[in-house]
Amino acid sequence: MSDPNYNPYDNVLQVVENAAQLLGYKPQDYEAIKYPERELQVSVPVTMADGTVHVFEGYRVQHSTSRGPAKGGIRYHWNVNKNEVRALAAWMTFKCAVVNIPYGGAKGGIVCDPTKLSKEELRVLTRRFTAMILPIIGPEKDIPAPDVGTNPEIMGWIMDTYSMMKGYAVPGVVTGKPVQIGGAPGRNEATGRGVMFTTKNILAKHGVDVKTVTVAVQGMGNVGSITAKLLAEEGATIVGVSDVSGGVACKDGLDIPAIIAHLKSGKLLESYGAPGVDHITNDELLKLDVQVLIPAALENQINMSNVNDIKAKFIVEAANGPTTVECDPILEKKGVILVPDILANAGGVVVSYFEWVQNIQSMAWDMEHNNSKLKEIMDRAFEEVFTIAQDKNVSLRTGAYLIAVKRVVEAKKSRGIWP
Repeated sequence: MSDPNYNPYDNVLQVVENAAQLLGYKPQDYEAIKYPERELQVSVPVTMADGTVHVFEGYRVQHSTSRGPAKGGIRYHWNVNKNEVRALAAWMTFKCAVVNIPYGGAKGGIVCDPTKLSKEELRVLTRRFTAMILPIIGPEKDIPAPDVGTNPEIMGWIMDTYSMMKGYAVPGVVTGKPVQIGGAPGRNEATGRGVMFTTKNILAKHGVDVKTVTVAVQGMGNVGSITAKLLAEEGATIVGVSDVSGGVACKDGLDIPAIIAHLKSGKLLESYGAPGVDHITNDELLKLDVQVLIPAALENQINMSNVNDIKAKFIVEAANGPTTVECDPILEKKGVILVPDILANAGGVVVSYFEWVQNIQSMAWDMEHNNSKLKEIMDRAFEEVFTIAQDKNVSLRTGAYLIAVKRVVEAKKSRGIWP
């Protein structure tokens, strides 16, 4: 269970502090990146289907623009809060830096349960929220994207609302939108595909064939389901998956296409059944005896209440911040090899970058080009992180932050503090 007093932004500060000290920076070198540059909190009134007016709370936080425009998703979830959005924005800064694309970090969110809103209510909520944050977003300033609870259709509404306000089409204001209005082919699968590349990379470094491994995936949303599907296609045996209703497990392997079809029909895993399949809790899924564990749900899932029961040899963080900072040394002592979120799940922002570049240059690339460039960038970033971790004898998370913090701090130092 998550600790209600847990502040994910404290996680960010501690990891940044550790990396900055290892890099030999003085406090004045990195003090500025410990604070978000800009935070906007908005109240979003919506006339609901029953005629009542409900005011939703929304946020857009820009952590850093030192390396380029702010970049980050918009989350629709009942647990959205300012500290979570701050942490997600900071992780975006370092994620963009570790894969070396010219963005800073941002994140947005609305406190709501999108599953309980009609399509029309979602559309009105999205358009009003876009109007409320419009002064601080734009292709040169801050480019939103999908996240938990949002999708390409919602990005299309954001793009249209922004364009209507400007008086002309501005496809580059968001990424992850439908292909028909400037979206990048392969963007919807990009985060999961990047997790698959990273999983294969870490296994290869330890002489393990992906075809021989068992995998558990926590969270069968966009990222988790695509990761599970692609790893299964690579020959891995997916023995456990879960969603908000709980999980399913089968020691001989699950039929991932059948599970995805079940979920796409609007059902949850609690109603899924097949021969040899057992129903388990999300916590039990994290403790399955598998070689690879992929947390692809929300932050703070691997914590002090369950870390000692983790049996996986490899953890690949498909979610943002799924492991609390105090668990890292415990996992390391147990011999668990953890690939951090800012590296493992960066595929989405990489292809978002491709989409933005195409939008602002009025170009179009095909899926094969996007996927091959994605693999090239993910493989290069992995090699850089793995090499520095080996050279410095530190964890992969510390290695990733050594690279990312250095790039952000050096950009800040190169620009100086205005005025």
